[in-house]
Amino acid sequence: MAVVPDKKTPDITLYTTQTPNGIKISIALEELGLPFKVEKIDISKNTQKEPWFLEINPNGRIPAMTDTFTDGKQIRVFESGSILQYLVEQYDTEHKISYPKGSRESYEVNNWLFFLHGGVGPMQGQANHFYRYAPEKIEYGIKRYQNETRRLYSVLEKHLVDAKSEYLVGDKCTIADIAHWGWIEAGPWAGVELDEFPTLKAWADRMLVRPGVEKGRHVPDPHRMRELMKDKEAVERQAKEAAKWIQQGQANDAKK
Repeated sequence: MAVVPDKKTPDITLYTTQTPNGIKISIALEELGLPFKVEKIDISKNTQKEPWFLEINPNGRIPAMTDTFTDGKQIRVFESGSILQYLVEQYDTEHKISYPKGSRESYEVNNWLFFLHGGVGPMQGQANHFYRYAPEKIEYGIKRYQNETRRLYSVLEKHLVDAKSEYLVGDKCTIADIAHWGWIEAGPWAGVELDEFPTLKAWADRMLVRPGVEKGRHVPDPHRMRELMKDKEAVERQAKEAAKWIQQGQANDAKK
């Protein structure tokens, strides 16, 4: 077990943008009450592919984070799940968004954290792509990933119903909830309506009223998913604009 100083001073810089993955980290930081600096990464201009950023995350994706480690040297942390676990291990000594390491509950948190990173995020991300960004509408791809996203949402729905708890693991908001929230909120963007999953929708609403979620979701820009989905023209306009740079980015990657 790593030895964590009682008074480790954060020196955190978060490299992020307004996406479901990005806001996981700012929400967790706010829930923990940690100070941090923000560097907004413009993924529409491929800033995340620039050499300086690749030194922080070789995969060229957000979010990423730097901090001063226990040895006094800078440490880089990338992949949102890894960042969440780092924040818990280094700073959550009071278990505000976690359970004691080695406890039954801590392993259950990991179950749902990896469920998100291995399932919900990748499948919903593909649903987003085929439904909103692909240069041609491929019905098979749209249905395949929307249906898989619905199936994963149904797993969450059943779990919350059966567990009879306010959050994914007991009656405490943990990094498992934080990791899921931005993706569940963005379900309609992928063509998956939350009205199909009333208990999951109630969980999302419960998360939204938390001060840490409310503050953290607006980093580095305002989070307006619910408002956006009420304006069909704005949805179509934003999807069209995003499709241009997403497709261009894919073309650039293909040349490497």
